[in-house]
Amino acid sequence: MSKPFAIMAEYETPAETMAAAKKVHGEGYQKWDVHSPFPIHGMDEAMGLDNAKVGWFTFFGGVTGFTTGMVMIYFMNKFDYDIVVGGKPLFSGFFAFPVAYELTILLSAFGSLGGMFILNRLPRHHHPLLANARFADVTDDKFYVVIECEDDRYDEQTTRALLESTGTQHIEMVEDTQ
Repeated sequence: MSKPFAIMAEYETPAETMAAAKKVHGEGYQKWDVHSPFPIHGMDEAMGLDNAKVGWFTFFGGVTGFTTGMVMIYFMNKFDYDIVVGGKPLFSGFFAFPVAYELTILLSAFGSLGGMFILNRLPRHHHPLLANARFADVTDDKFYVVIECEDDRYDEQTTRALLESTGTQHIEMVEDTQ
């Protein structure tokens, strides 16, 4: 009971992989990725990727933390336990800042972590590529371009021909056994 998941092309050098990524992006594929043992400078532009959206999760977490800290100190000092000590005001931004700052840092970190989990669709306990014996070389010295079968432009013959035209060393169909 296996179904096709993706077609995988193997490359020897980062330059070959970069050229293949530009070609695949130029053909308009949407559900595809490049896997390499180390980051390749310029690959984001070659793949047509935008800036990461995790920063927005971090920003909103930070704003929430700062606001929560200020409102919490305001409520505690102004309403919950309103005791004037030494003529100090019941609320001052200067005195509330350390708490608000720490909550900003804490909720920014939680926002980054949560955003990463959401955008990367984690936790994912099974991925068909990890079951492929040849794909294990990606952590050592091989480079792969993987086009998923669920892509709207995917057609086995045309996609295989596209990957063959990029000078790949090996093309393989990866199947999902679950």
